[in-house]
Amino acid sequence: MDKTIRRYTDFDEMKADEYRYWQGRPIHERVAAVSELTEEGYKMKGVKPDAFRLRRTLVHFERAPR
Repeated sequence: MDKTIRRYTDFDEMKADEYRYWQGRPIHERVAAVSELTEEGYKMKGVKPDAFRLRRTLVHFERAPR
């Protein structure tokens, strides 16, 4: 784990560095981080852990004839 402390003078510079960091992480680490943040968000709202599930909505669009 990188424990480097960085100081930023510009918010945009900080966000760009954060973006580069996450782009450099393997996909499984990014997915795990999103899952962890989602669970923590639900916990803050008081939702029980067994209520986690994705809502799947099926929508069918038809193109207009050309």
